[in-house]
Amino acid sequence: MKSTGGSDAQKRAAGESAAEAVEDGAVVGLGTGSTAAHAIRAIGRKVDSGLDARGIPTSFQSRELAKRAGVPLTTLDEESAVDLAIDGADQFSGPHLVKGGGAAHAREKIVDAAADRLLVVADPSKAADRLDHSVPVEVLPDARTTVAAELRSLGGSPTLRSAERKDGPVVTDNGNLVLDCDFGEIPAPAELAADLARLPGAVEHGLFVGMADEIHVGREDGVDVEEF
Repeated sequence: MKSTGGSDAQKRAAGESAAEAVEDGAVVGLGTGSTAAHAIRAIGRKVDSGLDARGIPTSFQSRELAKRAGVPLTTLDEESAVDLAIDGADQFSGPHLVKGGGAAHAREKIVDAAADRLLVVADPSKAADRLDHSVPVEVLPDARTTVAAELRSLGGSPTLRSAERKDGPVVTDNGNLVLDCDFGEIPAPAELAADLARLPGAVEHGLFVGMADEIHVGREDGVDVEEF
């Protein structure tokens, strides 16, 4: 189930480890979230030291952070290839991920899928033998009720995500809503992902099946890197 999260030191270690993979001339997908933020800052320091790299942000948050860190920005329209993406996860089991805690999973999936390699940065609390984190589903506002009914028919329990510091729901960078859907343990992520992808009005879901090429797990005394 959803964890309380790891320490900032663990997140920093993971983010800085993945940032070491950014080579001169690279185009990098810049993920969203507290762990990916450490990677963006580390890339900024490398750019300040002379590295030639360009970033493709996956959200307003990552774009603003990259600007402050001094990372030159570009877009998918302007680049013929994305060398790697560095992104966080709400939970991972092997190469399978649940993402979308920051409501940026639609843009994240587009950029992460376009990259030659996806490096996932996480703390140990995000690891699971099997995925069981609630799955965010971004929906068109007019489709909230119909998609919720379909999610219940698939065995899920959907909840409209509410904003924390204002009345009303969370609205994504794309102007849509987010349904957080609890399916319990997910023994077959690929099958559920296919079912979710077929729902009319569902823009994107937070299951990233088999997408991770590396997982960088930060610990207090170093980083564990697992390759797939």
